[in-house]
Amino acid sequence: MPPITPSLWFDNNLEEAAEFYTSVFPNSRIEALNRYTDAGPGVPGEVVSGSFVLDGVRFIGINGGPQFPFTEAVSFTVTCADQDEVDYFWSRLTDGGAESQCGWCKDRYGLSWQIVPQRLFELLSDPDPRRAAAATTAMLGMRKIVIADLEDAVARL
Repeated sequence: MPPITPSLWFDNNLEEAAEFYTSVFPNSRIEALNRYTDAGPGVPGEVVSGSFVLDGVRFIGINGGPQFPFTEAVSFTVTCADQDEVDYFWSRLTDGGAESQCGWCKDRYGLSWQIVPQRLFELLSDPDPRRAAAATTAMLGMRKIVIADLEDAVARL
């Protein structure tokens, strides 16, 4: 099967966004930035489209303008191994962005992210429904997911 590549529509800040995202995620790089030439139709030198790779996942971007802003209808999940990773990605992606709830946030470009520790998935799929419910209830009260708080909620049963 051919790869599926997310394509993102930016409000004329693709180059800045690509530089930001590649600074946040390890093993990342900008592949190409395609610029208008003297032949037009845009201002020569301005970026029209490009591609970048975030830790092995390729993205395509276009500078399309403000017609189609990002919404929570599309988000990207970052599954983190531990609290240090959660803290790192949360602080980097909310810098200039906004916190939401249940591990969701928006970055400075309006793109939604879910910063989720692997431990949350494990607790939510616990065969004991009381433990899974306790983890769910704890998560619903959080902005950034804190593993120790999830563990405490389950341990109080």
